[in-house]
Amino acid sequence: MLQRFIQIVIGLSTAVGGYFLSKLLVEYYFVSPSDEIWWSTISFGVVLCLLIGLSIAPKIMVAVQRFTNWSLSQLFKVPVQDIVGGAIGLIIGLFIANQFGSSVARIKYVGPYLSLTGSLFLGYVGLIFGVKKRDEMLSFFFALMRFTGKDKDKTSKAGGNKTPCKILDTSVIIDGRISDICRTGFLEGTLIIPNFVLEELRHIADSSDLLKRNRGRRGLDILNKLRQEFDMMIEIVDKDYEDVTEVDSKLVRLAQEMKGFIITNDFNLNKVAQLQGVKVLNINELANAVKPVVLPGEEMIVRVIKDGKEMNQGIGYLDDGTMIVVENGKKYMGQVIGVVVTSVLQTAAGRMIFARPKLLDKKMGVIHELDNRGEYQCLT
Repeated sequence: MLQRFIQIVIGLSTAVGGYFLSKLLVEYYFVSPSDEIWWSTISFGVVLCLLIGLSIAPKIMVAVQRFTNWSLSQLFKVPVQDIVGGAIGLIIGLFIANQFGSSVARIKYVGPYLSLTGSLFLGYVGLIFGVKKRDEMLSFFFALMRFTGKDKDKTSKAGGNKTPCKILDTSVIIDGRISDICRTGFLEGTLIIPNFVLEELRHIADSSDLLKRNRGRRGLDILNKLRQEFDMMIEIVDKDYEDVTEVDSKLVRLAQEMKGFIITNDFNLNKVAQLQGVKVLNINELANAVKPVVLPGEEMIVRVIKDGKEMNQGIGYLDDGTMIVVENGKKYMGQVIGVVVTSVLQTAAGRMIFARPKLLDKKMGVIHELDNRGEYQCLT
């Protein structure tokens, strides 16, 4: 129904164009046209253009739809930060162009053209500037909003419920997964980065050991990434405890004073904080919790990459790093095989899956499984 309506609109538009075109031709070729020539030429032009419009309308609609889909696909590839930064820069450029054009437009003959040229040029410059400087611009606006205290007013109007802050440990910053977790939106509240954690990162980044130096620089890069993408959530606390030397003890005391949570993947800090009544959010526990549940009897595909501790065992890994121990899988070293899960063991270090090889005889269409003695047992 909608396509038919659009086709009729296109046909009527071409008919109107045919009317004015026929009128122009009659006035140009005939000095004093009679009523018969006038109406016959006008009618022929209107009918002809109407038929042409109705015939090409489907092609026009298909072309417009393809162009729209292509434009949307290209727009979806652009990050949201680029779109927001470009829009802000374009608005600023057009505002400056408007102020410039109001004074230039009064120049005789060339004023309107200068105003149009200035608007196009400054709008383009503002768009490019907004895309290139999007991080600085967004950080400035977010900092301005936080300075005005609008978010605090909203919190007080909502009932005064304050989300506990989350204090980041050095290990979780170096780990890097905290930025991905923030991007998902599951973390609420303010992320606190103590000054003594920054000092520890700086010392690690300046270490003479190559591995430690790379880890420290990675942690600083993660912090810069967090500040650029989630500036409203990040707060650096310039507080230290001179009577305490251990960074973990300082984190626990700061969490007690601020009544916040500690985000870490350090097993020892997790235990110490829990003993002192501080809640800990362990990223390793979160990673284990979101891993898919595997039940005995399920089938999966795994590559055996090394031998296990026990005789004839093979070891493989899933995409999330879960270890799979394949009984009698040593002979399949370097091969991708199908396995059947026999049991699942949950440990403090993670999850281990025990499985047996399962093979498919393509010629016979019969599935065999290795039993405890290493012999094939027909299943179908």
